[in-house]
Amino acid sequence: MSETPADTAAAPDPLDTNTAGSAWLQRAYTLTGPDDARELYDEWAATYDDELTGEAQGYVGPELAARTVVEAAGVEGEILDAGCGTGLVGVALADAGARRIDGVDLSPGMLARAKATGAYRRLAPADLSRPLPSPADAYDVVVCVGTLTHGHVGPGAFGEFVRLTRPGGTIVATVLDDIWDAGGYRAEVDRLAQMALVEIVSTDVVDYRRAADVGARMVVLRVA
Repeated sequence: MSETPADTAAAPDPLDTNTAGSAWLQRAYTLTGPDDARELYDEWAATYDDELTGEAQGYVGPELAARTVVEAAGVEGEILDAGCGTGLVGVALADAGARRIDGVDLSPGMLARAKATGAYRRLAPADLSRPLPSPADAYDVVVCVGTLTHGHVGPGAFGEFVRLTRPGGTIVATVLDDIWDAGGYRAEVDRLAQMALVEIVSTDVVDYRRAADVGARMVVLRVA
């Protein structure tokens, strides 16, 4: 979840999204820039998993995204976990048999937690609002969970995910449902499809923070 604000369009008031009383989420949804984001997530890293996966939030987005990767693409290829945070997605993928997972995140504190899981082949700092240093067609799967949300990464990240994904590869990303349209994410996915760069496999609404009744779009794209 730890990335930086970017090219989001006008969107609903972030504090209208149910935070279930979490002061951390209230800060996360109103980030003002990369330094603010890095500071927040470095502070939050030690308790992030316990708070979000606990009873108040029921954060199931990472688990459901990993399951979607398994169903849509399998886990034999090379996978990039973009905005890996503490490694919740990587652990779920590793449990499903993935062995070649790379992760990037803005926060050194989150990356340290991800490294401790042992799920990742490589980890590196990165800002998803900017192009990544990886070459084109570097991965069979790009998965991104929790970064396409209020105050974080805008819809332009989808174009970078396409660049990083090999032809025939798969992108799986969650987008907080209440900014899917208003934040320009639907329009960007549709634009990429109209340009024949991707095939839209699905954009279904799924549980995200289940206990707080917050949903997200599970975007599944096949790269041309």
